[in-house]
Amino acid sequence: MSPLAPFDTVQITAIAEEVFAAMVDGEPGHLVPWAGDAPVLAEPLHAWVEIHGTFAGRTLLSTDVSTADDLARALLGMPADEAVSEEDLVDAFGEVVNVVGGNLKALLPVQEKLTMPRVGRTAPDTHGATRIDGVVLAWRGRPLDVSVWQI
Repeated sequence: MSPLAPFDTVQITAIAEEVFAAMVDGEPGHLVPWAGDAPVLAEPLHAWVEIHGTFAGRTLLSTDVSTADDLARALLGMPADEAVSEEDLVDAFGEVVNVVGGNLKALLPVQEKLTMPRVGRTAPDTHGATRIDGVVLAWRGRPLDVSVWQI
């Protein structure tokens, strides 16, 4: 556990696994720890929420756009060959980070405020931020980076 926040990679992983099992896949086992070094994302998409209060932080999810498209299809119950609109992509990926971030926020000893989710092709500015902890997971064999930052 980091001295900056009361959660660690085990808790981050457990929360992400629970969220994906409940919201995305309908069963556990499709989101697991990544084996090996963290890959470089070819076409990254990022989603984040910020916590404001005693602890000022950010929960950030990053993956490839193609993975986020499949994530949106799974979350929205769309056929595998259906095109995902930009609006559906942003809504679905934003909702996932919102639930993961909200569950992490619930671990804090004081009730904090959570911002609306943001989704972008570029990561949020990390100037002055410190990566507290994070984990690379594999969703259906593709990388999903879940990190927590102090801002």
